[in-house]
Amino acid sequence: ILVAAMGPQALRVTGELADGTLPFLIGPKALAEHVVAPLTTAAERAGRPAPRITVLVPGVVTAEVDAARAAATAQTAFYDDIPSYARVIELSGAARAADLVVIGDEELIAARVAEYFAAGATEVVFSQTDLTTPQDQRRTWEVLGDLRRSRVR
Repeated sequence: ILVAAMGPQALRVTGELADGTLPFLIGPKALAEHVVAPLTTAAERAGRPAPRITVLVPGVVTAEVDAARAAATAQTAFYDDIPSYARVIELSGAARAADLVVIGDEELIAARVAEYFAAGATEVVFSQTDLTTPQDQRRTWEVLGDLRRSRVR
């Protein structure tokens, strides 16, 4: 059971009772400091195994950065007004949710995925890969597939 927990109390209960969490719109810094640490501590105190931390990351590989950023801004704007998300967005060092959407070339996507794993993610799942064209979405899936294959070896 994975719980969409990001606040301190929800993370404590998740660590005590669930198998992990799946945060969305969170940067690596906030993930490490405000999710992984308290969740892991709560699981340890409850005698539970290390929790799964499945980070949901919106992003796309594209050369059309401005178009993708505009689409991301439109799709994520409402998160800016939800207190729990606004808190995590700020803790991530971002001004708005759209700033946490990963948009750029293959190297940028690979670097950001590595940052999430270094921050304590056990899995990284990309969402909103359709911000631009079907070709960009395919490129995104290909780079993520390549990253997956390199991690499995």
